[in-house]
Amino acid sequence: MHGKVEICGVNTARLKVLNSDETLELLKKAKAGDKNAREELIAGNLRLVLSVIQKFTNRGENLDDLFQVGCIGLIKAIDNFDISQNVRLSTYGVPMIIGEIRRYLRDNSAIRVSRSLRDMAYKVLQAKEALTNEKQTEPTVEEIASALGLKKEDVVIAMDAIMEPVSLYEPIYNGGGDAIYVMDQVGDTKNTDESWLEQIALTEAVAKLSKREKHILALRFYEGKTQMEVSAEIGISQAQVSRLEKNAINQIKRCM
Repeated sequence: MHGKVEICGVNTARLKVLNSDETLELLKKAKAGDKNAREELIAGNLRLVLSVIQKFTNRGENLDDLFQVGCIGLIKAIDNFDISQNVRLSTYGVPMIIGEIRRYLRDNSAIRVSRSLRDMAYKVLQAKEALTNEKQTEPTVEEIASALGLKKEDVVIAMDAIMEPVSLYEPIYNGGGDAIYVMDQVGDTKNTDESWLEQIALTEAVAKLSKREKHILALRFYEGKTQMEVSAEIGISQAQVSRLEKNAINQIKRCM
């Protein structure tokens, strides 16, 4: 979402971004009852909502709706945030925003079937009932297709179209604690919320490194160069490269 993109009448290119110190100061004021500080916090973190809803853009949902729902999650995160904990608002807020959007999708999901396919499905049901009454046994797909002059594939597709879909958020177990949903059984084990949060944390940690440290890590781990090759390229000793590399990695680990 680069350039001038308007969502809910908001020009996303002009959204304010707060730094860590500004965020903490506004959080303290908001917790003390300052409504203006709370409004500034919301406005200053709308880009966080934008970054989250990009994950859901392939679902065919209206971006304005997702943005508004994401803002509800952001507001909940701000209101419930504990400033005594050593956690960034963004780290705490992302799961809250994701959760709010998922609840919205779960409660408002619907699979839309074309009128022609729906009509075909009803004809298949009628033929199935007639054949069942005639033969006193459930007909096969081939028999239904033959009776209607359709292909077997079309009969199967028509029947699938009117079946009640099982939501990925359908609870399959609830032992008194957190429910287990269908998604938990068939979920993507690679692109999980946890890995996404780790990527956000890694990006924030790398941003704190010096320009030289970033350059060394890029040469070492993106371009695959040895410490000796890096040493020759940037004009320092191999020992210095090793020390800077080690310090940078340790700093990233501490931040994450």
